[in-house]
Amino acid sequence: MHILITGGAGFLGSHLTKRLLNEGHKVTVIDDFITGSKSNLPVDKDLTIVDKDVSDISYHTLQGLRQIDQIYHLASPASPNHHSPISYHALPMETMMVNTVGTHRMLEMAEWQGAKFLFASTSECYGDPEVNPQPETYNGNVSTTGPRSVYDEAKRFGETLTAHYWRKQGVDARIVRIFNTFGPQMATADMRMISNFIHQALRGDPITLFGDGTQTRSLTYVDDTIEGIVRLMNYENTKGEVVNIGSSDEHSVRKYAELVKEITGSASEIVCAEDLPDTDPKMRRADISKAKKLIDWEPKVALHDGLNQMVEWVKTTT
Repeated sequence: MHILITGGAGFLGSHLTKRLLNEGHKVTVIDDFITGSKSNLPVDKDLTIVDKDVSDISYHTLQGLRQIDQIYHLASPASPNHHSPISYHALPMETMMVNTVGTHRMLEMAEWQGAKFLFASTSECYGDPEVNPQPETYNGNVSTTGPRSVYDEAKRFGETLTAHYWRKQGVDARIVRIFNTFGPQMATADMRMISNFIHQALRGDPITLFGDGTQTRSLTYVDDTIEGIVRLMNYENTKGEVVNIGSSDEHSVRKYAELVKEITGSASEIVCAEDLPDTDPKMRRADISKAKKLIDWEPKVALHDGLNQMVEWVKTTT
């Protein structure tokens, strides 16, 4: 097949690109590299790279692509860290545009090409949830004007667009709500929780928690997340479905910091920094009962094993 991946040079996108190339597919990546890196992508005769912003890509460029069978729309800044230069706080307009205008462009492409479509949404659609774990039927507790709304609300509108196209235009589309994922190739500048903790621990710097560290998260290793995304695209009877891909293994942010400190053997102190309002949901855990039933998926990589693999990767790249 010929598969199009937007954001294919990013964290999740590059893992997906490599997997699909290894399976023998031809892959076209559209990426403007504001958060991804060309170094994440392999040199491969079956890989084509289009250096463009998907929300501003010309129809001439899109029409130049040969028959597309599947589109994975993954492009978007995703880090919530205010200190990161590539977070959605640092790139608010880019984040809003790629998840709205960019999503519309790719849905039009899917309709025109008769391609299957997957929109990479997020657990952030649930906001600061009032139920735990969060099932796909939960509509969320989200601010339309808070600091995170440039990401949360853009993703939610991207979901609305996707639903319109499967409902009214007949596009074979589905939505994946991705929960916190970690693993190799997370950009240091991204400054997401586990990446930050590991780099701080290996340097011997204080491991910084925003707030008191009692917030909870459920983390999934990247290989498991990619497996879930691929299954959702390829399993039968997934058109028009919204599916959580994440872990139901929930721990506090402080517990994750303690695990990283233990695995790295670091003497770093765990310290608390002031949290910013409307920036950190108090809890986050995926209800994956639908994923288990619909695509026979659940995480396989144990948390400790995944953390060990990421620590070893960081050691070899810093």
